[in-house]
Amino acid sequence: MEKLYEGKAKVLFPEGPDTLRVYFKDEATAFNARKRGIIPGKGVVNNKVSAALFRHLEAHGIKTHFLEELSDREMRVLRVEILPLEVILRFRAAGSFAKRYGVKEGTPLKAPLVEFSLKSDALGDPLICPEAILALDLAGEEELSQVKATTLRVGELLRDFFAQRGLDLIDFKLEFGKRNGEILLADEISPDTMRLWDQRTGEPMDKDRFRKDLGGEAEAYQEVLRRVLKG
Repeated sequence: MEKLYEGKAKVLFPEGPDTLRVYFKDEATAFNARKRGIIPGKGVVNNKVSAALFRHLEAHGIKTHFLEELSDREMRVLRVEILPLEVILRFRAAGSFAKRYGVKEGTPLKAPLVEFSLKSDALGDPLICPEAILALDLAGEEELSQVKATTLRVGELLRDFFAQRGLDLIDFKLEFGKRNGEILLADEISPDTMRLWDQRTGEPMDKDRFRKDLGGEAEAYQEVLRRVLKG
């Protein structure tokens, strides 16, 4: 099948006017793709974790682009027009946030914080404020309000979901798309797009192991999948 698009972690194949087939790769990138590598089995983990989390969110009223899991590495999704934004929800200081403000990693935030960044590899996905989003017509005011509200609700659901599995959700990134005027949660939700720390040891169980050269990336991803699927 001729591919429609290939990104750093996924390949999209058209299946018709309404649906796409998404293939998850083992390639890993960090620091705006300046660091590259392979995490064996990552594509399988990200596909299965994303599918499980999309189903969980759908069961709690969150509308997503997910339709079905097709194989270990593939899912079928609705075609959407992706908003040119990444939406980050933070529960604790970590990563770029901790560095930006000189805050110790792991410091709890007074309230969950929603941040937006512009989806642009060329610009390094810079932070963008809501006023600039509206001024540049990247999203409408009502759309932006819905995206923020949905992100906060997803945060509540995922934080509880992972807490029941011995994992602390530190932060995560979401993407949204539009279909027939409706905002849908899109892209993926996986150890690539969130920080998960083991509640007992405090060890990262996500792509930070790759970013920070901690080793054990494949084992951490497999453990996240095991916990997600254990119910």
